[in-house]
Amino acid sequence: MKKIRKAVFPVAGLGTRFLPATKALPKEMLTVVDRPVIQYVVDEAREAGIEHFIFVTGRNKTAIEDHFDVAVELYDTLSRRGKNEILERLKSMQPQPGETSYTRQQVPLGLGHAVWCARELVGNEPFALLLPDMIMQSEPGCMKQMVELYEETGGNVLAVEECDPSETHKYGIVGRGRDAHTGFEITSMVEKPKPEDAPSPFYINGRYILQPEIFSLLENQETGAGGEIQITDAMLRLHAEQPFYAHIYRGSTFDCGSPEGFIKANIALALKDETLRPNVASFMQDLLQKA
Repeated sequence: MKKIRKAVFPVAGLGTRFLPATKALPKEMLTVVDRPVIQYVVDEAREAGIEHFIFVTGRNKTAIEDHFDVAVELYDTLSRRGKNEILERLKSMQPQPGETSYTRQQVPLGLGHAVWCARELVGNEPFALLLPDMIMQSEPGCMKQMVELYEETGGNVLAVEECDPSETHKYGIVGRGRDAHTGFEITSMVEKPKPEDAPSPFYINGRYILQPEIFSLLENQETGAGGEIQITDAMLRLHAEQPFYAHIYRGSTFDCGSPEGFIKANIALALKDETLRPNVASFMQDLLQKA
C-alpha cells in the first residue's frame, strides 16, 4: 500500500459569491481570524503527513503562490525589529523548497477537470484531495483521520457527515455497507437525491483520498451537471472497479465558500482563541441583547 504523500488543492474558482471582495483577491486568501482560508486547509494536510502540496490555480491567483513563498524583505524587517515570535510562526507555516507545485486550469470546466489538470504532478500514486473552501476543525484533523482509515482498508476514502434526512437533496449522498474501522464501505453514490430516494443520510463533505486510476476516467469523462466535468461521475465509474470507504467525520465543518459559512468560521475560531474569546464573547452577548 502506497503512502499518501501528495495533496491536490483546486483553487481556480472565481469566488463570485464574495464579489466585490474577490475582484482582485482570491477567495482562498480571505482571512478567517488571522490566517487565510487556504492556510487552514494546508495545515490540515500537513498534519496528515502530506509532503507535496499541488495547487490547481487560475488567473489572478498569484497571491496564493506569494503567500506560500519566502517573503525575504518581510522576514528581514521582522528580524531587525526583534519580532521573532511572529517570524518563527510565519516560517513554520511555509512549505520547504520543492514541496509546492502549481498548475493552471485554463478553462473552468469543474472540479473533475481541475483534478485532472494535476495528473502529471500526482503521477501514479494515491493522493489526497481537499476542497479549499472547507475548514474542518477537529483533533486530529479530518485528513489525518482519513489516512488512518486508508491504512486499514486501502482503496479510496471519502469523508462523510450525517445530515438531516430531509436535506439529502443538497448533497452527494453515499450508501452504507459493512462497518470498516472509523466508517463503512460505500455501496453507492447519488448526487442530490430526493429524501425518499436517498440510500442514507451521509453526505460527502469535501475531503477525498483517491487512487490514480481516477485520472484516466476523468480524461474521457463527459460533462455532467452544469456543463462541467464532475468528480462524482468519475468516482462512480471507479467504484465499479475499486472499493470505496467512508470515514464518518465528527467535528466542526465551515463552508467558507458561502458568506454565511465564512462568518460562522470567523466567530467559531475567534471564540476558540484564548486571547480573543473574552472580548468576542462579551461583544456577541451585547449584540444579542440589543437585537
